[in-house]
Amino acid sequence: MKKKRIILPTDFSKNSWNAIAYALKVFKDVPCDFFVLNSYQVGASGLSTKMAGANDTRLYNLIKEQSERDLKRELAKIKKLDKNPEHTFITRSLADTLVNAIGKTVYNEEIDYIIMGTKGASGLKEVFMGSNTYKIIKEIDFCPVLAVPDDYETDGKIDSILLATGYEHLFESYELKPVLNFAEHFNAKLWITHVGSLDALTSEQKASKISLEKRLKTINFEFVEVEKDTSVNQTIQNVVDKDNTIDMVVMINQDHSFFERLTREPVIKKVSFNSKVPFLVVHLFE
Repeated sequence: MKKKRIILPTDFSKNSWNAIAYALKVFKDVPCDFFVLNSYQVGASGLSTKMAGANDTRLYNLIKEQSERDLKRELAKIKKLDKNPEHTFITRSLADTLVNAIGKTVYNEEIDYIIMGTKGASGLKEVFMGSNTYKIIKEIDFCPVLAVPDDYETDGKIDSILLATGYEHLFESYELKPVLNFAEHFNAKLWITHVGSLDALTSEQKASKISLEKRLKTINFEFVEVEKDTSVNQTIQNVVDKDNTIDMVVMINQDHSFFERLTREPVIKKVSFNSKVPFLVVHLFE
């Protein structure tokens, strides 16, 4: 893999630390610039008095200092774990919403991936990182997002990747690049999984499947057909449960995808909350 530029958002929780540790292990042999980013907001008091303004400024300074202190501490933890001289770490403390802070950094720094924690399948609450991860997937549609469940541990290898698709699109090579980078670097097998029945494919879907085959010549891949369970999300989770070599689930996100038209199911939202393995969402450039 060429040098990568990666955002690691943090709220200094165990959950976000787990995603950072995951990124460091998976990219251990890849030259990288990592942007360790914390965003914070100071709520407006709603009072336009001088006193309220002064209080807001004081509060802002306190939160800003705390964020910078915590980032310094996080960086020290990272440096203990990561000894690769080709890894550069840049800390960013930004007064903004998480979506804006990440969006601006992606745009200004030409970022390749956003890697962040999400609540694992065992998490009962969709807490900060859980719901924020889905918000990032939805709003930042110009950068791949890799969501790492908070209870997921990696050995630093990726044996196989499940790409769930409805064959709804004629894939371009550059759209598949974020997935191919992982498959090629780790020599991972790519399982292209279609949920439904082969007989039901339209001529457009068949054309998409053929074009996909042409684009994947450089890697080891196989097409798999799976019958839909109660939901597409449940079907994907079943496939992952049955095959413990699958280390990543990938979906290509586009408006009104085949899955969502078919099922009226917000598949990407559900998978981002329920996946037991890291979940990579690649957006289409439409």
